[in-house]
Order: sequence, then structure tokens, then C-alpha cells
Amino acid sequence: MKDKFYIYIQNLQNTITGKLEAIDGKAKFQEDLWERPEGGGGRTRVIENGNVFEKGGVNISTVHGELPKTMRQHFGVEEANFFACGLSLVLHPKNPMVPTVHANWRYFEMYDGDGNIVDQWFGGGQDLTPYYLFEEDAKHFHTVCKTACDKHHKDFYPKYKARCDEYFHNAHRNEARGIGGLFFDYCKANEDMSMEDWYNFVTEVGDSFLDAYVPIVEKRKDLEYTKAQRDWQEIRRGRYVEFNLVHDKGTLFGLKTNGRIESILMSLPPHVQWVYDHHPEAGSEEERLLKILKNPIKWV
Repeated sequence: MKDKFYIYIQNLQNTITGKLEAIDGKAKFQEDLWERPEGGGGRTRVIENGNVFEKGGVNISTVHGELPKTMRQHFGVEEANFFACGLSLVLHPKNPMVPTVHANWRYFEMYDGDGNIVDQWFGGGQDLTPYYLFEEDAKHFHTVCKTACDKHHKDFYPKYKARCDEYFHNAHRNEARGIGGLFFDYCKANEDMSMEDWYNFVTEVGDSFLDAYVPIVEKRKDLEYTKAQRDWQEIRRGRYVEFNLVHDKGTLFGLKTNGRIESILMSLPPHVQWVYDHHPEAGSEEERLLKILKNPIKWV
């Protein structure tokens, strides 16, 4: 399963970066191949200063070896080896009318002292962070997510949409990071789903990503915007940074397993503002967005 999924994310990385380069029309992804001293490595691809994408990364990695102490405590085991692989992407467009997007699809195995698999699961999801809300874009993104989920189980979309709303939440500000999408984790074999079934589900979601995001980019990338709207984008990017550094489990996992710091932090935007006690103008589009981020919305 781990070999099969790793081949999948290699191919998906190629597909996604090729499409994004075509949309941008200027910038190309810079590729870095790296190795982790304790075992594993990855292929990081970063795009910067493009026509459309100010900064973005589409990374794949595999890490394996002895489970670090902090992770052993988390899983309640004394000794264990592990294998993890996944694709993680974040795209920060230049135009504030185009939303930031994040996605991740991953697989994990844990072994006993004899090398036997004692636990395995899939995780992942995709979520959208707009700076100016176009409801038709939100509905489109969630419709694609729901369509992918419905092919596998009618309960998946409402369940994983709710988990996404719960997870991507800046509790210290009592607001969502964005308008959500899907978030799933610890997807293990059970009476209804084999590991092969979970593989089919996760890859269905992965394959849906470009359909969910690209039409929004193409519709909004050439819209005009003002300096004030750009400032608002950078203020909201600050909230994105706060979530990734304070709450995000993927960031913490990477740091605790001695992951490559440049790849872990590639999700951070290049230009950000923190303005003291900032409040948008009453009745503005900016205020409307903040009100929507206070409570989850049923988009489809």
C-alpha cells in the first residue's frame, strides 16, 4: 500500500504543478530533492513571483525510522517504527480576489519490533481561504468535494466538512481560517471500508483538487483590485500564519520528526501584515467575510 500510494502522489504532484505553471504563464516550479538523515526524503517544488501565484509549494515526502519520543507518547507505545508519506500543497495567489488554497493527502504505517504492521491509516483534505467571498466560488468548491465523497459514502461529505470547519479554526480569535472543505484523518480498515477502499476514496479526493480550484482561479485572476484590498489580503494572511504555527498538526508533526524546515514552512505567505486592533469598515465586504467566518455555513 505504501509503495502504491507513493507512486500516486508522485504522479499527482506532476499533474498539479504542470497545470499551475500553465495557468501562471510566467513562473516555474523550482525543485529541491532532499534527504532526511533518520530515513526518507522528499521532492519539494516551490513557485514564486509569478503572474498569478505570488508563492506556492507542492511537496511530496516520505519519512521513516524510529518513532520519536513525543510521537510515542502521543500514540501510547513504548517502541515503534513508522513510515509516512504524503503530498502537501499551499498556494498564495497575488490577486486578493483569488483565494488561497491548501490540500494534503497522506498515508501512515506503524510497526512492531519484528517489522509487522500494527497500525495504518490515511488522512487528508482540501480547504479554501478567500479574502473576498464570492458565494458561487464557495459553492463550486464544496460541490466538487461533495461529488468526490458521494461516490464512496453518502455520509462522508457532511462528516468531513464538519471536521474541516472544526479543525481549521483559530480558537484564539474565534473565527475560521477560511470556508473549509474536507478534513479526514485516521481512516482505518473497518467493517465498511478496507484499506483499498480508503485508498480509492483518498485518491478520488486528490484527483478532484484541480477541478475544485482551477475554475475559481481562472475566473478571478484578472479582476482589478486596490491597494486597500491588497492590504486586507495581507492582514488575513496573518491569520493563516497564526493557524499554521499555533494549531496545525502537520506543522507540529514535521517539526517533531526532524522534517525539512524549508518544506514545512513553505506554507507561509511572503507578504503579511499584523495591524494592531484592526477592524474593517462597517458594512464593507471585509466585514461581511469576518461575519461569515464566525459560524460554519452549509454551502451545498
